[in-house]
Amino acid sequence: MTGVAQTQGSQNIKYATVTWDQLHRDARLLAAELMRQYRPFRGIVAITRGGLIPAAILGRELGCRLIETVSVVSYEGEEGTQQEPKLLKEADAAGDGEGFLIVDDLVDSGVTARYVREMLPKAVFACLYAKPDGRPYTDHFVTEVAQDTWVLFPWDMAPQFVPPLSRGAVV
Repeated sequence: MTGVAQTQGSQNIKYATVTWDQLHRDARLLAAELMRQYRPFRGIVAITRGGLIPAAILGRELGCRLIETVSVVSYEGEEGTQQEPKLLKEADAAGDGEGFLIVDDLVDSGVTARYVREMLPKAVFACLYAKPDGRPYTDHFVTEVAQDTWVLFPWDMAPQFVPPLSRGAVV
């Protein structure tokens, strides 16, 4: 991860940039740790959207083909403020989480992680990166990131082809 500090108004914002290569290496490190500690998982639950790519890598490394998703919205906009989590899609195939691995890219405040863990109490929760406030909600992570740092993932660096939906738009 490379770090950059920028000043916006009177605020100093720290950024940590994750490259595709770094993300892949970290996912493989996480997979190796999980293989050492657990028997094979029945399935993986990716928290969308950030957990999709790490879940695909972990699925390949762990030999796990059943990949389910859970979709939770807890931010207003990409860089907006945290709000109460809202469930958009459940992970039906995972039941109570027994034998499943929950995967996300980052645990920040822990709001989303806590919410998903309550839905899947028997699952193992792993992510690539963890901030101090979110650490209690993950069982495994690769790198700790300072709470005041905004992590920029490879998919955050490319321009979007589709403009974001306006507020109140129906999908």
